[in-house]
Amino acid sequence: MSSEQLKKAVVELAGPVAEAHGLELVEVELAPGAGRTVLRLILDREGGITIDDLAEMSREMGDVLDAHDAIAIKYTLECSSPGVNRPLKTPADFLRFCGKEVALRTSTTIEGARNFAGLLLTAGEDGIEIEDRSHGRLRVPYGLIQKANYEHDFARDFRGERD
Repeated sequence: MSSEQLKKAVVELAGPVAEAHGLELVEVELAPGAGRTVLRLILDREGGITIDDLAEMSREMGDVLDAHDAIAIKYTLECSSPGVNRPLKTPADFLRFCGKEVALRTSTTIEGARNFAGLLLTAGEDGIEIEDRSHGRLRVPYGLIQKANYEHDFARDFRGERD
C-alpha cells in the first residue's frame, strides 16, 4: 500500500471519529521514525484543542486502527494540534481565516514569485484573494496552492488586541 493510499484509509477511519468528538482532522502525516513509521493525526477545533482531547483521540484511534487492521506496518500513533501557525488545506480553512495573515507557496509563479504573505481577503469556490505585502492584491486558484499557513500576529497579542 502506498503512503497516499494509507493516508486515505486513515482519513476514512479517523475523520468520522474526530467529527464525533467535535474535532476537525486537519491532516494525516506519515514520517519515518526509529524502526517504525510515525502516523501523526493533526486535529483542531474552533477555539483550540486541549491535551485531554488529544489523549482521548489517541486512545480511541489506536483501538479503531487496530480493529480495522488498517496499517500493515509498524507504527507509532501521535495525535497533535496544528500549532499556532496551522496549515490551511481546504476552502473551508481559508474561509475561516479570512481577515487574518497567511503565508503561502504556489506550485508555479504568479507575478514572478511563488511565496506570498499578507492579509487573506476572500476565499471562494475556486481560490483566494490575498493582499500580499510585496505584490499587492492577488487572486490565487486553490489548484496552485502548494502549502499555506495561518500566520499568528504575536505583536497584536502583546498590544492586548483580540480577534
